[in-house]
Amino acid sequence: MDHTGLDKTRTDRFVGELWDDTIVPQLVDYIRIPNKSPMFDANWASHGYMDDAVTLMEAWARAQPIAGMHVEVVRLEGRTPLILLDIPASEGSASGDDCVLLYGHLDKQPEMTGWADGLGPWSPVIRGDKLFGRGGADDGYAIFGSLAAIMALQEQKLPHARCVILIEACEESGSYDLPYYVDHLAARIGKPSLVVCLDSGCGNYDQLWCTTSLRGLAGGNLIVNVLSEGVHSGDASGIVPSSFRILRQLLSRLEDEVSGKIKPEGLFVQIPDERLAQARKVAEVMGTSVYDKFPFLPGMTPMSGDLTELVLNRTWRPALSVTGVDGMPPLDNAGNVLRPYTAVKLSLRLPPTLDGDTAGAILQKLLLDNPPNGAHVSFKLEKSSTGWNAPPLSDWLTHAIDHASQDFFGAPAVHMGEGGTIPFMGMLGEKFPGAQFMVTGVLGPHSNAHGPNEFLHIPTGKRVTACVARVLAEHHAASVKGLTNGVGVAAGESRFGDHGCC
Repeated sequence: MDHTGLDKTRTDRFVGELWDDTIVPQLVDYIRIPNKSPMFDANWASHGYMDDAVTLMEAWARAQPIAGMHVEVVRLEGRTPLILLDIPASEGSASGDDCVLLYGHLDKQPEMTGWADGLGPWSPVIRGDKLFGRGGADDGYAIFGSLAAIMALQEQKLPHARCVILIEACEESGSYDLPYYVDHLAARIGKPSLVVCLDSGCGNYDQLWCTTSLRGLAGGNLIVNVLSEGVHSGDASGIVPSSFRILRQLLSRLEDEVSGKIKPEGLFVQIPDERLAQARKVAEVMGTSVYDKFPFLPGMTPMSGDLTELVLNRTWRPALSVTGVDGMPPLDNAGNVLRPYTAVKLSLRLPPTLDGDTAGAILQKLLLDNPPNGAHVSFKLEKSSTGWNAPPLSDWLTHAIDHASQDFFGAPAVHMGEGGTIPFMGMLGEKFPGAQFMVTGVLGPHSNAHGPNEFLHIPTGKRVTACVARVLAEHHAASVKGLTNGVGVAAGESRFGDHGCC
């Protein structure tokens, strides 16, 4: 035990048994539900899969023995549902009006091809200590892990502050519904002094990883039209400019095709010294797993041999991915035709502190001005979201996070930026400027979120849950000493933009 009274052996045992007995079976059932995010299923409401996932989680939450817990599914007209759990401060708590906000999401990315034999997005499979299938780690486990952490404290009769859990159903589409819910529920949420997010990643499965920054995202559909219909390539090639070649020209305005570096200086920011130091530490801890966690083909090499540069590329520099294509027939049905158009979906990751709307405007101007050969070029901006850079950690939270990692992983915590985006973090950073953030997750090497063979590493899920319990206990102790200070904005005083991303 320590100053909070937490018995780590008892916590470890309680959390492990809860995961084995009820959480993993619930996640198995959840993975079977194809509740794709609205961006990938326009008819999500009529299909009913999102409601199925909500019902599963709501029922499990209601069945847990947490005194005074309020469970509600909130539905704003025309928007995806949101699960709200409100757990009062434990009896005898001296934390006053202080509270903790815990966050996760239940919507999923689409299927993706390339799953190994016997695996599939909606077919849960447990192999060893891994649960394969879409959404378990990203991040269906969040509601279960959050409640398990609170129950671990209550099982030992340890005090905790009031806890509010929000589970949204729109994160993978950019969380565009979430600001409306946060404003709608502002008075009920209160002013959290700590935000815990379980939707991030980890550099290995050997210690607790906490996210210090998240990139923003600007993206959309770029379409190049040159003809009203396809024509014989032998007749037209050399006369009619290829839509594919013009597309290449436009993309070369944005990206150096040799180095992969983004060209416009306006899409870069100055990287803070603290984040540079953290990147060097991450490179030291991870070593070559910075890149060899990815399924490179034999002979393939990463974009740089400098590990620190790779970490910075992934976390603080802009980078382009082409994630979809249209206008091209499959190879076995591709005749000798000069096609009328080529379309691609662009995903441009942005530095954490770069304004998303500014980046979106740069992207639109760059791609649309002066189209080559007078081609008809359109770019529909679907996403433009600002990333997030964590405020400095309070001493109590730094101690709590490292203490938790030592207790349940047997190694010190590591702090690093992440390459993905969690729109909720930027929103909450604006909404509660005095809050501290613990952003962590279970998406480690080869877990492959959004791709084929996605898995949840079950032992890490258990350990992260236990770590959250430790941090909640430390938060209460800090709150009693007056070391926490949640500062929010008034209900209805929205400071959110209209754009999001994932």
